[in-house]
Parts: sequence; structure tokens; C-alpha cells
Amino acid sequence: MIKIICINLLVVLSLSANSELYDCTKIFEERKGELILELERIDEQEQSLNALKEATEDLLKRKEAQLSKKETRLNTHEADLKAREVIITQKLEKIEKMLKDLKELKMNKISQTYSKMKAQSAADVLSKLAPKAAAGILTTLKPKTMAKILGKMDANKASEMTKIMSMVEE
Repeated sequence: MIKIICINLLVVLSLSANSELYDCTKIFEERKGELILELERIDEQEQSLNALKEATEDLLKRKEAQLSKKETRLNTHEADLKAREVIITQKLEKIEKMLKDLKELKMNKISQTYSKMKAQSAADVLSKLAPKAAAGILTTLKPKTMAKILGKMDANKASEMTKIMSMVEE
């Protein structure tokens, strides 16, 4: 009897184990299907990501090439502008020198003119000029000629011009 009970128990346990084994296999098969679908979705996303990465790298390479071309063009323009700047600076210096020489020539002519005038006539004309202009002319004259002209001027005018020439201000 014990044998029969043991056999029955083994049969029941075996059926129960088979049923549980069947349930686990069924669950694993369902989960396996879900995992396969998830892997396919991840694979699709990976492919999309790789395509996006390649497109981005291609775009970056094109932008770098454009930037390089622009940089080269800008460097060429910069060099051209620097060369032009040097030329313009040289021309300006030359023009300034010419203006200075021309101004000296002009002042020399004016100086010669006033030095050939009589002291009284020169004093009368210089008294009517703006004080700075008159002082500028007087400074180009020889000291002896300047003294004669200042001596013939009104004392206040002569004093004002002397202050301007010596750059002393009150």
C-alpha cells in the first residue's frame, strides 16, 4: 500500500512538475519574443543613430571646408589691405613732407617780402593781422628785422605778439 501511495504521489508530483515546467517554458517563450522585438527596435535605433552620425560628420566636413576657403580668402584680403595700408601710409608721409616744404617755401617768401619792406609799413600790416598769424610771420624773420618791425608797432600789439612767439600766456 505504501508502494501505491508512493507511486501515486510520484505521479502527482510528476504531473505537477510537468505543468510547472510547461508554464515556465511558456513564459520564457513569451518573454523571448518580447526581447527579440526589443532587440530589433534597438537595432533600428542604432542604425538610425549611425546614419545621423554619418550625416552630421559629412555636414561638419563640408562646413569645415567652407570655413577653410573663407579663412584663406580673408587672409588674402587682409594681406592685400595691409599692403595697401603701407602704400597709403607712404603716400601720406610724402604728401605731408611736400606740404611742409610748401609751407616753408610760402613762409620764406612771406618772410622775404616783409624783410624787404620798410619797418613802419611791415608793422602797420602785421598789426592788422590776427596775432598768431603775425607772430608766425615775425618768427621767420631775422632778429634784427624783427626788432625793427616790433619797434615800430603799437606797444600793446608788440607785447601780444612777443607773448605768442615765446608761448607765454597769462
